[in-house]
Formats: sequence, structure tokens, C-alpha cells
Amino acid sequence: MPDPAARSPKAEQTRQTIVDAAMRLFSRDGYGRTTMRAIATEAGVSLGNAYYYFGSKEHLIQAFYDQLQVEHEAAAERVLGRDSRFDQRLRGVLDAWLYVAEPHHEFAGEFFRNAADPHSPLSPFSPESAPARDASIGVFRTLVTGSNVKASADLRAELPELLWLLQMGVVLFWVYDDSPRQERSRRLVAGLVPIVDRLVKLARLPVARGLVDDVLGLVRDLRS
Repeated sequence: MPDPAARSPKAEQTRQTIVDAAMRLFSRDGYGRTTMRAIATEAGVSLGNAYYYFGSKEHLIQAFYDQLQVEHEAAAERVLGRDSRFDQRLRGVLDAWLYVAEPHHEFAGEFFRNAADPHSPLSPFSPESAPARDASIGVFRTLVTGSNVKASADLRAELPELLWLLQMGVVLFWVYDDSPRQERSRRLVAGLVPIVDRLVKLARLPVARGLVDDVLGLVRDLRS
């Protein structure tokens, strides 16, 4: 696959055309039934050209993840520039994800059924997903850094990844949310944010420090 930095505008346009064609077919025919040949035909390119940009369907989904993350980051930036309150920033970032993901809800379940396999490169925890995952954690790092949250240095360091894990829970709920425009997912975010805000504030109390240290220790242990 060509180096992103070396792509010409025409190559970038061709690549995007292939991604858009894949998304249409995944939505219409399902991920499992869509072939690279069908994607190439839909995009109006040769099969060899499709494979030149994307070695497999999994690479196309990774491109979709990356694209969705760029859109989320842009939407989140508009929120993060308005308020320093931790709860408002968290609500804004989670709502921003629901906003950019909404057009893709119809076929999201197809992707996440494959992503649920721990050995799949589509898993949000896989090495292949590291760029999108790191970028998403970076959004939460910006959220924490620019907020008025008062927390210990250890908790501040781990909070961005913990918030990303919270978002993964929201994503899973959203995938199975069949309410109009996924309204239940929006209510979930509205209810979760005050709880998280209170928990972070409670973590400052001396009586909670031991428990917080245990949780952070567990997180670090599982990461190693």
C-alpha cells in the first residue's frame, strides 16, 4: 500500500472512492458477502488497483475507523474550545461521537460483530487499530488536560484511557440501540457523565485513595 505522505491528490481521491464504494456495499449486502472484486467494480477501478490501496477488506474497515476518528476529533475540538468544565467536556466529546457515527448505524452492527472477535484485526484493541485507538485516547487526553478536573497525578495520567474505555462501552450500547436516532444512547451519555464526574471528585477524598490506587494498579497490570 502506498505511503500516505507520498499520495498525490489523484491517488487520495481514488483511495477515498474505494472506501466510499466499500461502505455502500457493506451497508447494502453485508460485510461477509461483499468481495474485493465487487468493491472494485462499484468504485470503477480494476481489482489490482483496489488491492494496491487496500490489501484486504479489513484494511478498508481500518480506513473507515481512521476516517471516523478524524471526524470525531474535528467535532470534539469545537466542543473542547468552549468550556473548561470536566463534565461538559466529557458530555461534548461523547455526544460528538454519537453525532459523527449516526449515519453509519445501519451497518455498524456488521462491523462490530467482526470486531468482537479478539483475534480480528478489526478489534479496537488490535495492533492494527492502534493508530485510531491512540488518536481517540488523545482526544480524551486533551479533554482532561484542558479541564478544571482536580485529580491526583496518577489518576490524571490514566484518566484518558479510562474515558476511552467508557466510550467503548457507549459504542457497544449504541450498536444494539434500535431507538429512533439512537435516542437511548444519548440518554445513556447524559446519565453517565454526572456519575463519572462525581466519581472523579470522590477519588480526591482520603477515604477513596486506597481504592483508586488499587484500580489504577489493576489497569497498569492488565496493560503489561
